[in-house]
Amino acid sequence: MNETATPPEIAAPGAAAAAPEAAVARELKPQYVWAAFAVMGVLCIVSLVLVWQTQQRLHALEQELVRREQETQDKSSEAQRLAKQAQEGAAQTAAKLALLDARVAEVAVQRVQIEELIQSLSRSRDENLVVDIDAALRVAMQQSALTGSAEPLIATLKQADERLARHNQPRLEGVRRAIARDLDRVKAMGAIDIPALTIKLDEAVRMVDELPLLSQAELRKDAPPPAAAGAASAVQRGAAASEPAMPAWMKHLAEGWGVVANRVWSEAKSLVRVTRIEHPEAMLLAPEQAYFLRENLKLRLLNARLALLARQFDTAQSDLQVAQSMLDRYFDRSSRRTQLAAELVRQVATQSRQIGLPRPDNALAALSAAAAGR
Repeated sequence: MNETATPPEIAAPGAAAAAPEAAVARELKPQYVWAAFAVMGVLCIVSLVLVWQTQQRLHALEQELVRREQETQDKSSEAQRLAKQAQEGAAQTAAKLALLDARVAEVAVQRVQIEELIQSLSRSRDENLVVDIDAALRVAMQQSALTGSAEPLIATLKQADERLARHNQPRLEGVRRAIARDLDRVKAMGAIDIPALTIKLDEAVRMVDELPLLSQAELRKDAPPPAAAGAASAVQRGAAASEPAMPAWMKHLAEGWGVVANRVWSEAKSLVRVTRIEHPEAMLLAPEQAYFLRENLKLRLLNARLALLARQFDTAQSDLQVAQSMLDRYFDRSSRRTQLAAELVRQVATQSRQIGLPRPDNALAALSAAAAGR
C-alpha cells in the first residue's frame, strides 16, 4: 500500500498531534494483516472443506444417480420385458378367446346338429317301426289268403300292438287304436277248418269201396230184412206164449222151424227186389263199369281235397257237387253207408264255402298317415 507523506512545512497545526496515532497505527497494522490472513486461511480451509464435502456429496449424488439410473434402466427393461410378456399374453389370451369363441360356436352348431340328428333318429325309428308293421301286415294278409285262416293275421296284429306298446310313442296311438279295431273285427270272423274237412273227405274216400250200387242186387248187411225180423219176432212171441203149455220137444221144434222159415224167407226175398229208380241210367251200369265208377268218385273227392288244401274253394265246390250227384244217382241211398258218405260230402261242401277274410284297412290307413307325418 502506498501512503502519501505530508511535508512538514505544509502540514497543518494538528499534524503534530496525529503523529503518535499514526505510529500506533503503523505498529498495529501487521497484526491486522496477519489476522486477516488467518481469517482468510481459515476461510480458505473452511471453503476447501466445504468444497471437499460438496465434492463428496456430489460424488455420492452422482453414484446415487448412476445407481438409481441403472436401477431405473433395469426396471425399465424389466417393465418393457413384462410389458412385452403382457402383450404376448394378451395376444395369446385374445387368440385363445377367439379359439374359445370359435369352439363355442362350433359346439353350438354341433348341439343343433345333434338335436336334429336325435330328432331325425327318433323319426327314423318311428318310420322304421311303421314300415316294419306295414310290411308284416301285408305278409300276414298273403299268408291268410293262402292258408284260408285268420291266425297269421291275428298273430301279426297282436305282435304289432305289443311293439307299439313297448315303443310308447304318443304320435302312434292312433295306429294302436286302429290295430285294436281290426283285431277285434278279424277275431269275430270265422275261419275254415281245413284239416277237419280233409279228414272227412278221407273218410268218404275210404267208404267208397263199401257203398252199394243200385245196379247190383246186394243184401244189406247193416240191417236185417224187416219181414224176416218180423217173422222171427212173431215166432219168438208165439214160443213165449206157448211155453207154459208146450213140452220141451215142441219148443225145440218151433225154434228150428223158425230158423228154417227165416232162411227160406231171406233167400226168397233176395231173389226179388223192388226198388224205386229215379235215374234209369243207374240200372244200365254194367258190372265191369262199377270199378271205374268208384274210382272216378274217389278221384273227384281227392281233387276236392287237393283244391281245399290249395284254397281253391270254387274248384272244390264243383268237384263236391259232382261227387254228390254221383252218390245220388248210382248208389243206393237207402243204405246207411251211402247216407253217411253223402252226409260227409254235404258237410264238406257246406263248410268249404269261400269266406272273405277282413282286411286290416284301418291299421293300413293309420300306418300310411303316420308314415306321411300326419
